[in-house]
Amino acid sequence: MGALVAGVVPVFVLIAIGYGLRKSDFLPDATWRPIEKLSIHILYPGFLIPAIWSADISGGGAGAAGAASVTSVIIIATLTLALKPLMKIDGPAFTSVFQGAIRWNSFVFLPVIQSVYGPDGLALAAVVIAAMIPVTNILCVIALVRWGADQKTMSPWSLTKAILSNPILLACLIGLALNLTGVPRLGGISDTLELLGGAALPLGLIVAGAGLSFAEVARRKITIGAVSFVKLVITPPLMWGLCILYGGDQTAQGIALLCGAAPGAAASYILARQMGGDAPLMAGIVALTTVGSAVSIPVLLALFHLA
Repeated sequence: MGALVAGVVPVFVLIAIGYGLRKSDFLPDATWRPIEKLSIHILYPGFLIPAIWSADISGGGAGAAGAASVTSVIIIATLTLALKPLMKIDGPAFTSVFQGAIRWNSFVFLPVIQSVYGPDGLALAAVVIAAMIPVTNILCVIALVRWGADQKTMSPWSLTKAILSNPILLACLIGLALNLTGVPRLGGISDTLELLGGAALPLGLIVAGAGLSFAEVARRKITIGAVSFVKLVITPPLMWGLCILYGGDQTAQGIALLCGAAPGAAASYILARQMGGDAPLMAGIVALTTVGSAVSIPVLLALFHLA
């Protein structure tokens, strides 16, 4: 347990550093958006492509973890929709509850996988990401189109274009394609990508911390607490159990568990702001699930004996 905590703690220390830097005005607010763009579009692909390219993904665990994650998302989304009539919240707030229940932060998920399972675990995690991103994005956009304040419409082509332009998804797909086709490492290209990727995880975690906002947590503690409970307590064992059902090995089970335990995604706040969701509520969900995951992730791994 001590070794596990030692491996996970640095992830959340960097998140705390990012939060402190933002709150202290060490960098101007206008600085953070370009840093986030650099991380998502350049550094994270530089990290993911060579890691997945050279990893051993010949086992069957990747498919089981990916299937478990997608099935869990569909189950949670269906239950959230079924419970909507019982929720005393408006449409925009419901879209944030919906996003909070099914979306997760790869900025936190990937570094934890890296620290616990190493490069091979990262490759399995990439399969989960490649499977999850289209499903979660489609479901969340549909919910925002239906219940968002702006009632915007999005054509199937626009939705497909938005999903396929996601740089994290593209990096996973490129790495998997290079791996599965047996393309040998290309010295200059691989080395350049690895240099870029060396900055991805620490900077991504700092950016995740800088984006946290706790302003709504106290004001709407019941709603935010309920979503956080589903995200951090209900979803992880659900994904773990389904991974076992689909025949995943112990590593795949751990990755499925961590996927379920990952906090809400900062991108959810951006989508809520753009499509008429309740952006402040979304920010509160992201903040509380991020803080909560610092406790729940080590506890879950130790409880399920997966690290």
